[in-house]
This record gives sequence, structure tokens and C-alpha cells, in this order.
Amino acid sequence: MMSADFHRQQATSQGSVPIAIVTVSDTRTPETDTSGQLIRALAEAAGHVIVAHRIVKDEPDQVAQALADLVEGEARLIIFNGGTGISQRDRTYDVISKHLEKTLPGFGEIFRMLSYEQVGAAAMLSRATAGVYRNRVVFSTPGSPDAVQLAMEKLILPEIQHLAWELIR
Repeated sequence: MMSADFHRQQATSQGSVPIAIVTVSDTRTPETDTSGQLIRALAEAAGHVIVAHRIVKDEPDQVAQALADLVEGEARLIIFNGGTGISQRDRTYDVISKHLEKTLPGFGEIFRMLSYEQVGAAAMLSRATAGVYRNRVVFSTPGSPDAVQLAMEKLILPEIQHLAWELIR
């Protein structure tokens, strides 16, 4: 049986990973999209390429349309940020979770565990999730810059090439 280390080594040979970013917010603009800008900066600093970046309202049809559009493009990873809480306007999770063909429950579980170390019991309000849809890895993180940084640095970037490689092997 091949180890995760072997898989990571194989994945590294694939080079940079094309990424799409979707910020889900009723108030963010390109100038105020700090979480989307942070995802871009961290991904590019790690040698990956942003192939799409958009901001959509927290409306189910807009979130679903962004997902549908982006799985048709060159992105192998799609990172949504925002709309993962429990307020009436937080609907990203509801849309994304309906589309996932394979879920990665460990992402949300580990994210909440790590988040608990930062924000305490409020971590349980996050509905961060991830999975595969139409041969793309889709992540949905909370929209706060601290949450985005945690997800990117501790979970997504350390495994990004491995995740993208698993889709094509």
C-alpha cells in the first residue's frame, strides 16, 4: 500500500494547482474582499495560480451558478469563503453540500477543532465543508480573515497538490 508521503511526492511533480476563489457576501466589493485577497496571496505565495475570482451575494442561485460556472473552467480547486454560519443569510453550506458527490468530512472536523483553539466554543457555529464535485475539489470556509488563514495554512495548502493529484491519478 502506498503511503500519503509517497502520494504527496508524486503530486509535487504536477506543479502548480489552478484555483478559483468565490467570496460569498452581501457587502464585500473587490476593494473590501480581504478574505478573497488573502486566499489569493497565500495561494500565489505557495506557487499556485488563481484562474478565477468572483464575489457573489449570499443567494442560493448565485452560489450555485458560481459553482456550475467554475467546474467548467480550468480550476482544479474551488475555494468558497463566507456564508457558512447559521444566520438566515448564511446559505453557502446548503448549496455546496447538495452538490458534493464525495464529501471530505475530515476538513470540517479538523477545521472546527483548530478553530476551537482560536475562538473557543463558537467554532461549533461553523459549517465549513469540503468535497468533490464534477472532478473538482471544493472547499467552503467561513469568511473571516482569521478563518481563511487557518484553513489555507493548516489544511488546504499543505495538501493542495495531493488533493489535485488524487483527482487525475
